[in-house]
Amino acid sequence: MELTVYLAGEIHSSWRDELKEKAKALRLPLQFVGPMENHDRSDSIGEEILGEQPNKIFRDEAASAINNFRTELLMKKSDVVIALFGEEYKQWNTAMDASTAITLQKPLILIRPEKLHHPLKELTNKANVTVTSIEQALRTLSYVFESE
Repeated sequence: MELTVYLAGEIHSSWRDELKEKAKALRLPLQFVGPMENHDRSDSIGEEILGEQPNKIFRDEAASAINNFRTELLMKKSDVVIALFGEEYKQWNTAMDASTAITLQKPLILIRPEKLHHPLKELTNKANVTVTSIEQALRTLSYVFESE
């Protein structure tokens, strides 16, 4: 059995690479998908497809429509979602993706530092599992593959 994992969260750090390397070292049969990690491409995709927009608001709206389409499609095809809330960047997209996973009834592993417990308490309550590290998330997935 192989699982497809949607990696939700900010795209400005290398947390996905770290998670993938650790999963590989554990020999977990996982395939990974996620949001467009090229920030410039993500911001410009609306105009690339739909043409030049009249202002920045319309540019953002066009890009958002296509990025949301991509997210929904890939998330629907995923078996599980891991959403990482880091400490450095604003986390609006992470919250939206975690909420989408819940709405789609996708199993959700939430990674968040302990200091974000209070602001994320409702989301934590809706997630299947909440952990504080990438290692704990991977150990949770590893447990799925144990037979005894």
